[in-house]
Amino acid sequence: MTANEAKTKFGEVLLMSQREPVHISKHGKPVAVLVSSEDFVSTDELKLELLRLRAERAREQIAAGDTVDGGQFFDQLLQGNDD
Repeated sequence: MTANEAKTKFGEVLLMSQREPVHISKHGKPVAVLVSSEDFVSTDELKLELLRLRAERAREQIAAGDTVDGGQFFDQLLQGNDD
């Protein structure tokens, strides 16, 4: 849906977002996705759980001595090898 359509049909768009994400574009380019509050909270909770699991894995790796030099770590991040 275009941004102009979303603006003129805002009430309808809010109702639509309760059923499924509503993708909004401007000048043919995607700019936003409107989701229900429930979906947003669920996604946020999943992100936090993933972060918790990654932190737990990192603690386990540190305890096992599975560490790397800081310079090597940042080099890997810059190369996109962060997992």
